Amino acid sequence: MKSREAIFANIRKSLRVSSDDRLRHETVTARIQKHPRGIIPARGQKPDRERLELFRQMVESAKASIAILETKDDVPTAVAAYLRSKNLPQSIRHGDDARLSLIPWAKERALEVTKGASDGAQLASVSYSFGAVAESGTLVMVSGADNPTTLNFLPDHHLVVVDERDIAGDYESVWDRIRLSFGANKMPRAVNWITGPSRSGDIEQTHLLGAHGPRSLHVLVVRNS
Repeated sequence: MKSREAIFANIRKSLRVSSDDRLRHETVTARIQKHPRGIIPARGQKPDRERLELFRQMVESAKASIAILETKDDVPTAVAAYLRSKNLPQSIRHGDDARLSLIPWAKERALEVTKGASDGAQLASVSYSFGAVAESGTLVMVSGADNPTTLNFLPDHHLVVVDERDIAGDYESVWDRIRLSFGANKMPRAVNWITGPSRSGDIEQTHLLGAHGPRSLHVLVVRNS
């Protein structure tokens, strides 16, 4: 028996079930197909303008920073300003997302823009978020060449662009969009839910930013996309 088979056999034994338990299989299949919703907090159920304000408040409460931009044309200036404020080189890296390619990066002549996954050498990256959740100030990142997961975690500074129209009130609404966009049984390899910069309080309950990923998160909301 292989290790994987042995582990599952021990789990089934502890649960007192067998691998051909038809009722359990039917229950799991039905749950996956129906996508039952949990309790949805009322906090995020607001009109568009109020939802954006709630998102801003929650992003800041999670120790991230945020800027509200009118169009994508404003992104290069906002990125360059952020880099200067942190005394960072005018250099960023992003993936193959078509929306990022359409941004007029050349407006900032000093800004060096490279494309591809992170190899750990970059100080700052720019990603385009699939969506966001107002109730918690969370960004929703789907993996792939468009927005490589390495850009979410390896650079010290993560800048994320998100369209205002993609800011939902709750998590379930974003999952609905993911399933609709990718189709049944075709989910992305990973979906990362990012709320604020990386942090830890494991050692003597001392709050440390950047423990497991970026120590700074900057959100750029584009109102008219």
